[in-house]
Amino acid sequence: MSDFPSEFPATNPVTTLLLDQLRRHPKRVVFTEGEDLRILKVAASLVQHQAVAPILLGNRERIRALAAAHGVPLTFIHIIDPPTATDFGLFCRRMENMARYRTLQAANPAEIVARPHYFGALMVQYGQADALVSGNQSLPAAFFRALIQTIKPLPHVAKIFATSLVFGEHLNLGNNGLVFLADCGLIPNPTVDDLASIALETGKLARHFLGRTPLVAMLSHSTKGSAATPDAKRVAAATALAREQASAEFLEIDIEGEVQADVAIDPLAAEIKLPGAESRATADVLVFPNLDAAHISLKLLQHLTGAHAYGQIILGLSRPAAQIARTASVDTIFGTAAAVAVEAIKFHQLHPDSDF
Repeated sequence: MSDFPSEFPATNPVTTLLLDQLRRHPKRVVFTEGEDLRILKVAASLVQHQAVAPILLGNRERIRALAAAHGVPLTFIHIIDPPTATDFGLFCRRMENMARYRTLQAANPAEIVARPHYFGALMVQYGQADALVSGNQSLPAAFFRALIQTIKPLPHVAKIFATSLVFGEHLNLGNNGLVFLADCGLIPNPTVDDLASIALETGKLARHFLGRTPLVAMLSHSTKGSAATPDAKRVAAATALAREQASAEFLEIDIEGEVQADVAIDPLAAEIKLPGAESRATADVLVFPNLDAAHISLKLLQHLTGAHAYGQIILGLSRPAAQIARTASVDTIFGTAAAVAVEAIKFHQLHPDSDF
């Protein structure tokens, strides 16, 4: 069996918490790019932890050969080759009936459904899997197109966006060593409405993951009007709008802004810059003013501090999905799969009006 058991993804306090929830409520997670040794290791580990029922898309013989060559057990791992799947014809008919099908550049629906991103998204959309993980062998744009064209958006979220879960042992990295960063992947220059939506949806996710009221910080180069620039005013306006909507919906989310990053994550800085903030907690959610700031911060946290980043979790869709980088490690993919599976557990509570 080779040396595979010693290469199982390592657990940490965050993944342990996620796995504990999943053992009580196991979920089906489909990996669209299954012909990847990292995915095989993650799938086998999730089975070993009795947390997830993995579904791998790809050529069945190539996946089996890859697993055999590296001693990876395939017990309780379901493998589907989309063009030969029993539901392929059904998915083709459903794709053909979709109004948005007219915008796809393909000669026929079979050509689209055969693509693993689309087949996996259709599985989740129609209840044959609970969550989706993709991106380990492809560019993000290909995956995002499949999501947008096959999975229904949430009506109250104007644009889909991405949230990353970052875990580390630094003193100021969230109250539990876990902080949520958004939007790290999709909206280049969010509007006031976009920022408010990002704050609320990520706050809801954090509330369910942490089991308590999260503090959401709306980040800027300004703190409470210290710089009266248009960008600072945009974040301040988004903060006001998010607070108004959170109050109207009776959400257990605290929202603060506009604030600088040190005020959000360092209580000592907050004590100096914010009156009456002596007992202020570290922020659990960081909402960035634009994509550049968010994505750069995420990469710096990963590569300079050694923090673990899980995701990106795609929010704003009616089904749970996650995008991973082509450079993602086995540990990163494992944590991301566990996180999106836990999101599937909580989906009814997060979105009670969804038909999920």
